[in-house]
Amino acid sequence: MLQQTTTIPTPWWLRMLVWLCLPAIGAALLLLLLGVFVWLPLPGPFDVVRDLPDDVATVVSIAAGAVLGLIFAGLVDRESLTVRFTMTDVVLTRPGTRRILPRGEVAVAFRDRDQLILLGRTGRELAHEPCHLAKQKLQSAFASYGIAWSDQDPYLEAYRRWVPDLPDLPPSANAVFIARQKALESGDEGDKRELREELGRLGLVVRDQRKRQYWRRVDG
Repeated sequence: MLQQTTTIPTPWWLRMLVWLCLPAIGAALLLLLLGVFVWLPLPGPFDVVRDLPDDVATVVSIAAGAVLGLIFAGLVDRESLTVRFTMTDVVLTRPGTRRILPRGEVAVAFRDRDQLILLGRTGRELAHEPCHLAKQKLQSAFASYGIAWSDQDPYLEAYRRWVPDLPDLPPSANAVFIARQKALESGDEGDKRELREELGRLGLVVRDQRKRQYWRRVDG
């Protein structure tokens, strides 16, 4: 019998481990670098570090490393995806974001490297979320709620590589691809996501591979 709800979360202990370990690692690495800086004849701000009393330099290094570790932990934790199934919806939640999709609109789900992708019945991309959840759990849950699971993108052969000023694309789409290529090369995840969604509104689906963009049209 189908359950009313099924939830597949990122394990709480894994998220806790990230928040505990990364600040400690950051503090240890910066403390190690401090020992290296002391012996290297580096100019500029490194002279200030060498002039500090040893105990002050140690405390500052540990604190700065811990802060950097916390920042990195926050970035990692933002990819902690929870997938919840109800009788009517598929809900994808990450810290700071929540997406609700009507279950009847989701035709197929699959993992592409570390991304969970949901497609509609015309091949339109409904969701594209970072995901480190167990593939077996996802496959079983999607299947139990009547959503097909694929081992790879079912439209993989339909993609073509994007190059500037493709005649098959309207100028508005080429402009978005150009902006997104810059975001892809700079690693700006926010812009990449926003521009991916803009291409979706133009009836296009984009796939990244080694900082190259590949595209296909939505069927129908």
